[in-house]
Amino acid sequence: MQEQGDQDNAAYVRRVHDKGLQFDLRTMSRRRLLAAFGGAGALALVGGTAACGSTTETASTSASAGTTASAAAGTVAEVASETAGPYPADGSNGPDVRTESGIVRKDIRTSFGGSSGTAAGVPLEFSLVVTDLDGKAVTGAAVYAWHCDRDGNYSLYSSGVTDQNYLRGIQETDATGTATFTSIFPACYSGRWPHIHFEVYSSLANATSGAGPIVKTSQIAIPEDVADVVYATDGYSRSVANMSQVSLATDNVFGDDSAATELATVTGSVADGYVAKLTIAIDPSGEETGGGDAPAGGGGPGGAPSSGGPRPASS
Repeated sequence: MQEQGDQDNAAYVRRVHDKGLQFDLRTMSRRRLLAAFGGAGALALVGGTAACGSTTETASTSASAGTTASAAAGTVAEVASETAGPYPADGSNGPDVRTESGIVRKDIRTSFGGSSGTAAGVPLEFSLVVTDLDGKAVTGAAVYAWHCDRDGNYSLYSSGVTDQNYLRGIQETDATGTATFTSIFPACYSGRWPHIHFEVYSSLANATSGAGPIVKTSQIAIPEDVADVVYATDGYSRSVANMSQVSLATDNVFGDDSAATELATVTGSVADGYVAKLTIAIDPSGEETGGGDAPAGGGGPGGAPSSGGPRPASS
């Protein structure tokens, strides 16, 4: 039964990500457009230091004309724009957790408000360092980050965790442009490479107001060697099989360039936890739209959320 569920989920992932040329053009970053026409963009290299570490996705993210124009004048490759998936909880597809008291926090392992659950898993601290297209730190911006738990489920959407809101949080970038979250290592669920979602806003007020606008929507890709080590531990057994069926080159989101601007540097160990770091360049004046289609039916780890989960107001 589980094998059939994983096959159904993989087919769903392929279907919702195949949006055609119009969708692809809307989500192309400057780097992708240059590659399509034979050009080349400068790629910022990132590094990190150790300090200690279901579901499918679809959405439209559209970079503004201003983003492309600014990128042309910049010196750093803009991070690719990606789908927010159908489980963002940003008001575009069901609940809006951004407006709830308690969402601004570093430690996102526990639920907050009226929920009390805690996501178990190998510890992971991840940081986004946000710069402009000239490589200068973007301070006072805000990052909303979310990801699945070790079973491949998304809080507020997936069957069994619709009453939880863990693994979601907002942080303001500091003087170095950095926003850091304390979390757990996400699973690899059927049809997707392991990843973390994020949205960047120009200010904390815009991130928590529910009105936006979103400056950048993208994802953090997890390196394969670290994922293989984590998935060999208790609690991540399903991720082993799912990871063997996908690669960065075949992933529906990262496959066009193997996550050239989205692959984090990760250090640490299972015993001490891991630290992930990704430096991203954005156009601070850019504006994108996030969110996704209504989730498909089905449920359970590695599959789409149950039909009892939140749905868009328009559906």
